[in-house]
Amino acid sequence: MRARKITGSKILVLNNSTNTKPKTSFYNLQAIANNGTAINFEQFKGKKALLVNTASDCGYTGQYEELEKLYQQYKQRLIVIGFPANDFKEQEKGSDEEIAQFCTINYRITFPLMKKSIVIKSPGQNEVFQWLTDKNKNGWNDQQPVWNFSKYLVNEEGILSWYFDPSISPMSNSAINAIRSKLEGDQDSKKITQDF
Repeated sequence: MRARKITGSKILVLNNSTNTKPKTSFYNLQAIANNGTAINFEQFKGKKALLVNTASDCGYTGQYEELEKLYQQYKQRLIVIGFPANDFKEQEKGSDEEIAQFCTINYRITFPLMKKSIVIKSPGQNEVFQWLTDKNKNGWNDQQPVWNFSKYLVNEEGILSWYFDPSISPMSNSAINAIRSKLEGDQDSKKITQDF
C-alpha cells in the first residue's frame, strides 16, 4: 500500500506519503450546498480542503465547534466543508433546513454545509465521497467513513493527503500539523504520531 498507516488503540490515520496524484481531478467535483446552491470545487484551488461527514445527534457532534474554530483560524488557506449524513445509527434525521438551524444556533457554523447525502459506499453515494473513497479516482485511498466526523484532507494541489478517524479532534496536533505543512510526506507523518 502506498499510503502510510498509523494506528493505535483502533485509531486509524492514513497518509498519502508518496504524494500520489489523483486519477480524476478534485477540482472537477461539485456539491450542492444545503441552501440549494451549486458549489464548484475549482474555487478551492490553492487552499487545503477538510471534508467531514457530520451528524447532529452523535457523540462527536461537539466537533462542530472545533471545526468552526479551525476554519476561523486558518480560513485564508483552508476550507472546511460539512457533509451531513444519516448513515450511522440514524444520527442525522433532520431536514437540510433543520440541520442548518441546529448548526447555526448551537455552534455558529460559518463554513459551508452541503445537502444531506449518503457518504458510505452504496448506490447513491455522494459524488465527493465517491472520489474520497475510491483509489481509482483519488489515486490511493479506499477508506470510507467509519462513523460520523471522519475527516479527509485535500492539499493545495487537489491531492488527497490524509484520512483521520472520527475520534481525532479537528484541533489535535495531528490535524493542525497536516494543515500547516507545506510538504505532505514522511517528515509530517512523524509529527502526526505525536497524538497517539
